[in-house]
Amino acid sequence: MSVQWDGSPPDPAGRGRADGGVRTDDAVRTEWPEDGPGRLPAPRPGGRAEARRAARDRAVPVRPGRGGTGEGGRTATRAGRRDAPREPRADGRSGSGGSGRRTAARSPERDGRGGARRLIAWSVAGVLVVLAGAGGAVYYKLNGNLRSFDADAIAPDRPPESAADAHGHRPVNLLLIGSDSRAGKNSDLGGGDEAGARSDTTILLHVYADHRHAVGISIPRDALVTVPRCKLPNGKWTREQPGQMFNSAFSVGNSETGNPACTLNTVERLTGIRVDHTIEVNFEGFAAMTGAVGGVDVCLPNDIHEGSINPNLGRKGKVVLAKGRQRVSGQQALDYVRLRHGIGDDSDVGRMKRQQAFLSSLLAKIKSKGLSPGTLLPLADAATRSMTVDPGLDSAAKLVDFALTLKGIDLHEVKFLTTPWRYSGARIDLVHPAVDTLWRTLQADRTIDGQDATGHQEDAGAPTAAPAPTPTPTPSAEPSPAVGADGTPIRVTVYNATNAAGLATRAAETLRAARVTVAGTATSRGTARATTTVEYGAGQRAAAEKVAALFPGAAVAPGQAAGISLRLGRDYAAGGAASGSPAPTASGPAGAPAPLPTEVVSEARSGDDDICSNVSYG
Repeated sequence: MSVQWDGSPPDPAGRGRADGGVRTDDAVRTEWPEDGPGRLPAPRPGGRAEARRAARDRAVPVRPGRGGTGEGGRTATRAGRRDAPREPRADGRSGSGGSGRRTAARSPERDGRGGARRLIAWSVAGVLVVLAGAGGAVYYKLNGNLRSFDADAIAPDRPPESAADAHGHRPVNLLLIGSDSRAGKNSDLGGGDEAGARSDTTILLHVYADHRHAVGISIPRDALVTVPRCKLPNGKWTREQPGQMFNSAFSVGNSETGNPACTLNTVERLTGIRVDHTIEVNFEGFAAMTGAVGGVDVCLPNDIHEGSINPNLGRKGKVVLAKGRQRVSGQQALDYVRLRHGIGDDSDVGRMKRQQAFLSSLLAKIKSKGLSPGTLLPLADAATRSMTVDPGLDSAAKLVDFALTLKGIDLHEVKFLTTPWRYSGARIDLVHPAVDTLWRTLQADRTIDGQDATGHQEDAGAPTAAPAPTPTPTPSAEPSPAVGADGTPIRVTVYNATNAAGLATRAAETLRAARVTVAGTATSRGTARATTTVEYGAGQRAAAEKVAALFPGAAVAPGQAAGISLRLGRDYAAGGAASGSPAPTASGPAGAPAPLPTEVVSEARSGDDDICSNVSYG
């Protein structure tokens, strides 16, 4: 018996064809489904591929009453038809071949829908794979850009971590350093070829525990401070250096990349606040960041010429930055934030004001684009080319995750101010006790206007019975001196029990501000005291506790001499950091530091202030 197929090679298994043909011999001929009343189309030539093409052709929708044409006649598919007729089997039943499998072609519509679903599924999967691969490549690139300093370069005697609020949230303190290293391409951007690196800008950004408020404190680079022991590139540690310019900390070791860990140590010693993260960006990274966001809007009160950008030029030169509003990026943005001459009193104080205005405008630009990975990754790519971070931010994922935690802060709730200061010849002195109050305000996680930001804030929409602050008595023209339990004025002798200079004077100013009489200051014989202690004589404990309240973390202990002695320890030298909760103060309720002076608060800048306001000094 000869066996033949419809123009195709024989199937050794004897299975029916997927295109509708069935095996034929002398008694059985090939049968095809009807393709119209009383008609049978001729077998389709070309094998399985031809059959699949014909099935796709029949799947094209047609208007009722009309059919598309295939080879040999009209197609069986009409609009709205769900199932195509099945091929009859050789045994007279339809739906499967001789081996039990279906031999009829699938319904064109059903096959089309399944194919579309498969196409969509594989397309989505492909896009996800591409995105994942691209994202992975971007993160890999950013990780390769990042540099971090060694954790063991951070001083071991650090202030304690910030306490969590009632919801378990902690404030975050971020140290931002803008360096003026002339290494590599920085020489072209910064001008000059000085060796080493210095910190051109330093801001301590305190993000409150509610992550709804933040304040950036600019520390003058010319301020005289104590630079603590710092690790050198060769692994050795320096000695403590009192009375140094603040920006000299970044130069310790005289390396081309600077010493951000030493700046961190200096800030912690100065403020008594633990720095959680540090980010240092040099000229090249800063310029690239401004380009990545499409420029930043700034404003100047007068034209700035080449001679003001480079005082060594010897002539006025052409206008580099015009008076009024403008958008700057790259070199122009760098010129704006570094500008010191030709505006105001040519001081670093005015420059800090412009830097605060610039950061406010930059934040506004980023927030307008949306704090999302799509916005942050290009910005991070630009910044990380010239960025050094602490070990806690040493990956792109950590950087982006940290940035996303700031997305809930409204621009109006971002404040900038400069530490209370005064000129001291060509340098700057920090003003005590105002600056001490500022640090205690941040330690207590209170805003600069004295509001609690630890998650217990009152509903802004609900009026309070007494909107005016009441805890602090209204000062009279001649405030009464602080008195002990017996009604006599409190008199304190202050002893500096460390080798850090100037502590007794600073503490004396704090006492006088609280109307405590200072009997005298001196240096203690022992200079290795760790903890500040208030010692008291017979019947003086209550008065000693009032004094200790002015120095959070201070211990109270009976002494051998009459009266009250304040012996300052290394904790006070580090800024008066305290372990545990803040103690009551002489001028406020328990847990609340004294309010900041009005002149300090009034100088604060909000993130949404006009870019032309408060950009100069003198």
